[in-house]
Amino acid sequence: MMKAKYLLLVKRLFNCFKNALLYLLLFATGTASASVGLTTIAPSATDGTITLYYPSNAPEQQINRGRFQFKLAEHAEPVRGNGHLIIISHGSGGSPWVHADLARSMVEAGFIVAMPEHHGDNYKDDSHPGPDSWTLRPAEVSRAIDAVGRDPRFAPLLTLDKVGMYGMSAGGHTALSMAGGRWSPAGFKQHCEEDLVNDFHSCVGLITRLNGGFFDGLKKWLALTIIRSRFSDTTMREHHDPRVAAIVAGVPAAADFDMASLKNPPVPLGLVTAGQDLWLVPRFHSGRVLAACQTCEHIADVPDAGHGSLLSPLPPNLTGLVGDMLNDSPGFDRAQMPVVDKKITAFFEKHLLH
Repeated sequence: MMKAKYLLLVKRLFNCFKNALLYLLLFATGTASASVGLTTIAPSATDGTITLYYPSNAPEQQINRGRFQFKLAEHAEPVRGNGHLIIISHGSGGSPWVHADLARSMVEAGFIVAMPEHHGDNYKDDSHPGPDSWTLRPAEVSRAIDAVGRDPRFAPLLTLDKVGMYGMSAGGHTALSMAGGRWSPAGFKQHCEEDLVNDFHSCVGLITRLNGGFFDGLKKWLALTIIRSRFSDTTMREHHDPRVAAIVAGVPAAADFDMASLKNPPVPLGLVTAGQDLWLVPRFHSGRVLAACQTCEHIADVPDAGHGSLLSPLPPNLTGLVGDMLNDSPGFDRAQMPVVDKKITAFFEKHLLH
């Protein structure tokens, strides 16, 4: 009897050792954890460059993009992950580099991530931000899905019946539009007429600020004059793409939406909020969505985070008004943001993979 028990114990120990050895061999050969690839789809007659992050087995190398440094497998051959695509819509004047950390989290979960360059509102060309860009963005997201689906490198690796979509700031506005939200330029005008002072940068951007000085009155008058002349259209904007099956809006621009249209979104909608957002003051934007939406999931709330805290990585050496709006406030612990990225990724895993 003792001999039989001894042999059973030895057998169990051997199996544990064998499984551990197999795992180590898989990890060492790179099949247990893919690297993150980087490539692009060239601009078309209607759309800008699409940047893609994706699973690959090629080794990562250091690459430079402007002020950013990354370790990625540039132009490497993609491998199959979980078969699903996520579109990321950047903020006003944004680039594909300021969401690289979030993209890595998604790729490590098996997703392919595509970032379209929004017309007239990107880091190369910021000539048409605000409602002009917001009108175009949802269709640009849909065409980005089409473009990835046509690309011979990625088409065999994807099924496009359940696509995820994440947007931050102006990209968050795009996300709410993709989730069934309806808005109009006149709604933007009405918000700015009512709350210009308390939500000044949402209405004016980063052109100037109110500082309590002699010229504040002139700034407010000029801002409202321009807004009233450009944004009086009452036509409600809406966009529907049945392929988009789960959406996350991070610190979204939202004051111009008809909140009734976001009461019961047709797809799962999650929100990420920042308590110290000075660019899109929460009570006019994300807070209104959370109050109106009966089914939304509040994925993460970071009470001490500012608007730029959701940029991952944050552009270095920002100064002036841009720095004031985007730089982390003193004492803010950026080490907590990878957890937020994981929560966003988990939301998409929950709603796209099951």
